[in-house]
Amino acid sequence: MLAARSARRGTFTLASGRQSDLYIDCRLTTMSPDGLATIGPLALSRMKARHWTPDAVGGLTLGADPVSYAIAHASALAGTPVRAFTVRKEAKGHGTGKLIEGPFQSGDRVVVIEDVITTGGSALRATAAVRAAGGVVLGVLAVVDREERGREALEAEGLAVESLATAREIVAQMGS
Repeated sequence: MLAARSARRGTFTLASGRQSDLYIDCRLTTMSPDGLATIGPLALSRMKARHWTPDAVGGLTLGADPVSYAIAHASALAGTPVRAFTVRKEAKGHGTGKLIEGPFQSGDRVVVIEDVITTGGSALRATAAVRAAGGVVLGVLAVVDREERGREALEAEGLAVESLATAREIVAQMGS
């Protein structure tokens, strides 16, 4: 699905500012019914294999949102409910002024969700917000690791990283 729907060849500027000949827009997969139905259970399985038992999952909006919701839905169906939350890029200037939206609670064990890891910057921002709000980060789960040293940057900060796919795997499928 990722190769067919989300990956494109060309010349692109990534969110990190880097130039790339490969663009992976996971939202084209993660926001589709069959993408959600696939990613939620797969992510749960990967977290279980890692022995991560989170209370909640979430990450920086917008890329992490559909993945987090898919995991929360799949967890409810599996009888092991995990809450989903969203980390804003900046705190609201009105209302409660929260940076984290949803049913996140201080003390929650959290898996930070990312759609695509390039530099690891978005996951690090989400991790910092979760920790500042009293959460305990178990690890980072990404749909795609671009294999551009983002995983290593996260691991250097003491974070375990799991990805559902790599750029290399997606490129191999694009050729098929």
